[in-house]
Parts: sequence; structure tokens; C-alpha cells
Amino acid sequence: MARDLSLALDAASRRMRRSKSEIVQAAVAAYLSPDGEEMAEAAITRRLDRITREMERLARDVTISNEAIALFVKAWLTATPTLSGGDQKAQNAKGHERYVGFLEALSRRLASGRLLRGEILEEADGDEQ
Repeated sequence: MARDLSLALDAASRRMRRSKSEIVQAAVAAYLSPDGEEMAEAAITRRLDRITREMERLARDVTISNEAIALFVKAWLTATPTLSGGDQKAQNAKGHERYVGFLEALSRRLASGRLLRGEILEEADGDEQ
């Protein structure tokens, strides 16, 4: 056996937590199997399909997050009155108080497991019915 192939087998054995003989046996079986290529292609296709679905969910979640943040900022900017220049210290204190409140609310929400995505999907399902 070539040295580089032996090193690759050692690395695969450690990485996969399988014995070398198991890996060699599986490789020989796959090589000798008449439909080994088709099985490998089908497995890759299944994995790619799963990854594609996960990426689509991730893109949807990021879009929802972006829109939620944009709506929040818009509402906040609309509803928050500006203070005169002389009230800078009070304005900073109020801003800090709001920020701490926001972080606390976000922490509670994340800890509860009830996320905006779920609420949006539930509301969408309710609207359709």
C-alpha cells in the first residue's frame, strides 16, 4: 500500500472512529458493487437536497429577522420624541434604560423558545383558514 494512501486511511479511521479494516471493507464493497456510483450519487443528491432546504429556511429566517428589526427601528424612530440639546445627559440615560429593557425582553424571548418565526407561521396559517 502506498504511504500516502496508508496515511489517508489512518486519518479516515480516526476521523470516522472506525477500524481500518471496516473502512477498507466498505471501500472494496463500494468499488465492486455494480451500482456503487449510483448509490453514492443518490446519497450526495439527498444531502444536497437537505442542505438546500436548510439554506432556504435560513434565508427565510434572516428575511423575517431583517424585516422585524426594520419595523422595530421604524416604529421606534417614529414614536420616540427628540430631546433638546440641553437634555443630552437625560437622553443618554433614557437610551441606556431602553436598551437594557430591550436586551432583557430579547433574553426572555429567546429563553422561552417562542420565536417570531413561529408566530408568523402560526398567524399565516390562521389567516389562510
